Amino acid sequence: MSTDHSPLLDHALEAPSVFRPGDLMDAVRRERQLDAVPVPPLCILDFDGDLADGLARDGTATLSASWACFHTQLLTLTIDGLECGVVPRTIGGPYAVLIAEQLHAAGARLIVGLTSAGRLQPTLALPSIVVVDAAVRDEGTSLHYLKASPTVSTPTPSLVTHLARELGAVGAVQEGLVWTTDAPYRETEDQLRRWAAAGALAVEMQAASLFAFGVTTGARIGMVALISNSPATPQERFDTGGHGYRLRVLTAVARAARAFLEDVE
Repeated sequence: MSTDHSPLLDHALEAPSVFRPGDLMDAVRRERQLDAVPVPPLCILDFDGDLADGLARDGTATLSASWACFHTQLLTLTIDGLECGVVPRTIGGPYAVLIAEQLHAAGARLIVGLTSAGRLQPTLALPSIVVVDAAVRDEGTSLHYLKASPTVSTPTPSLVTHLARELGAVGAVQEGLVWTTDAPYRETEDQLRRWAAAGALAVEMQAASLFAFGVTTGARIGMVALISNSPATPQERFDTGGHGYRLRVLTAVARAARAFLEDVE
């Protein structure tokens, strides 16, 4: 085996996959005797799980009985006439893309990642919101979908405008670049300074992976980062905004999604 370069840089990106999301979902359906029912048109990847926990606790959402996944549950609810699905605890790029692949195969028309994030720019309030339009590819999953490059842009740029407009009613919003990393406990001061100087607003774990998946497959992907902490000043407490705040974010995302889907379909 050659050791002169990383296997991450040596993928036959044009070659078809031998194991596809539909294969796994068919196996789940056979084992659990489930019907093949499409998922809601808007599906949310809930990084922390706090949103989904709150929805389950207050009875706002119900558990899908047809979601064909070994790894997760899917909560469903309707917001302003749009049926939405929420998958909790999709932590990190590899897992988020694994679930996004299955949601896309199951008929999701739009997938939005909702992730907590650390601020890199001191002007960002805690909490605040970043609608991500590009991400630094300091992770591995995107390299299985796209050739190596410093960044990857959103596959659905028109969605950014819809999200920013609707989320503006919730709190402070900025659009821009984030730094995606696989290793949150290996963030160094040098890296924080470097990516802040490059214009990154925040650091998180999903955007680059999900954007690369969307660019390659045609899946419609959005990313909303909830700025909850400051890695450079760990003495500051985390502020995730609470359940009411997350509900307002979810409602705004659903309204943006509805407007976006009306525009493109």
